Amino acid sequence: MELKDILAISGQPGLFLYIAHSRNGFIVESLLDGRRSNVPASAKVSALSEISMYTEGEDIPLAEVFTKMYAYTEGKAALSHKEADSKLKEFFGAVVTDYDRERVRVSDIKKAISWFNLLVGAGMTEFTLPDEEPSEE
Repeated sequence: MELKDILAISGQPGLFLYIAHSRNGFIVESLLDGRRSNVPASAKVSALSEISMYTEGEDIPLAEVFTKMYAYTEGKAALSHKEADSKLKEFFGAVVTDYDRERVRVSDIKKAISWFNLLVGAGMTEFTLPDEEPSEE
């Protein structure tokens, strides 16, 4: 399971694993309950490998945020995304020290923590992005 195969679908809770193309869209499997469903091609879908977070410098990929969370929590699930906003900001600030506090909303932090906990619960331990260009050495 790679981040490029994990999808967030607008309007649907949780994350989904890409399974295959179908005639009218594609088939996904929910990481919450394992159910498979057909997603129409018109749905707003984002692969986690394409999402990044604002920082004071350059934006960092969500994969890097998850890697930092994994190291910070020592491979365990993070605190619940339902914690108080102040606790969520404190946790996220400890993990990503230079995140842009003006542009990153609490809802973004909640979503990142929720997704991280789902992935760790599904047994994902490495959050790497596919290489853009394979090295020719």
